[in-house]
Amino acid sequence: MKCASKTPVSTPCLNPDLSDVRAVFFDLDGTLLNIQMNAFVPQYLQRVAACFGDLVAPEQMVDVLLETTWQLLHADDGSRTNEQTYLDTLRQRLAVGPELYRSRLQVFLSEGLPQLSGYVRPLPLARKILQQCFDRDLSVVLATNPVFPRPVVDARLRWGGLIDFPFTWVSSYENSRYCKPNPRYFSALLAELQLDPACVIMVGNDTEHDLAARQIGISTFLVDTWMENRCGDDFVTDFRGDHEALFSFVCGLPHRGGNN
Repeated sequence: MKCASKTPVSTPCLNPDLSDVRAVFFDLDGTLLNIQMNAFVPQYLQRVAACFGDLVAPEQMVDVLLETTWQLLHADDGSRTNEQTYLDTLRQRLAVGPELYRSRLQVFLSEGLPQLSGYVRPLPLARKILQQCFDRDLSVVLATNPVFPRPVVDARLRWGGLIDFPFTWVSSYENSRYCKPNPRYFSALLAELQLDPACVIMVGNDTEHDLAARQIGISTFLVDTWMENRCGDDFVTDFRGDHEALFSFVCGLPHRGGNN
C-alpha cells in the first residue's frame, strides 16, 4: 500500500477548513502514550504463547500470531471481525478452538498482562490534549490499530492514566474488520459514527498507518515527537508538530456545544 508524498515540516501544511470539525480520531501508542512497542509486542506474544505451552510450542504459537497480525494489516474483504480472523486461524493452524483460546487468554489477562505495565509510561500532556477536545464537546475516538483484544487496549489506557476518559469509540479486534493503513478502517469508523470525513481530524505518529486517513478525505495531524516513518519522504499531512504543538492545535478547534 502506498504511503499517504512529501510534506514540509511547518504546521499547518495544507490549511484545511477546521470550522466543521466534530470529531478527533486519536492513535494510541506513541501518540497518547510513551510506550516501547519494540519491547512490548515481543513480550506480549511470548506471554500469550506461554499460556498454551502444554498444547503448542511457544515458538510456533508466536509465529502464527505474527502471521495472523500481518494478514489483518493487509486484509481487505471485511467479511470477518479481526477477532474472528484470529480465532479461525488458530483453529485451522494449531487446532486451538475459540472457547479454549478465550479461556487461556483470560489467564494471560490476569497473570501475564500486568507484567507488561513497565513498558508504558504516561504522557502528562496527553490528558490535557484529550480534555481540550472533550471541553469542546467533540467526539473523541481512540483509533488504535485493532490487532489487540479490548482488555489489552484498556490496560494500556490505564497504565497511561487515560482510562477514565469517555471515548465515543475504542477500536479493538472485537469491533473492527480492517486495520490501518487500509482506508476502509477509517471509512468503517465514519459509517459507524455517522460522520462526514470533512468533520474529522486524525491524530497519529505513524506516517503510513495514520496518514492513510487522508485517502478518504480526513485531515491529519502528524505527531512527530516519536514519529514512526516507513515512508521516507513520501508522505503528506495537513498539520504536523510535537505534543506541545498538538496541544495548541486542539485548543484552536471549534466548540460544538450541543450540536455534535
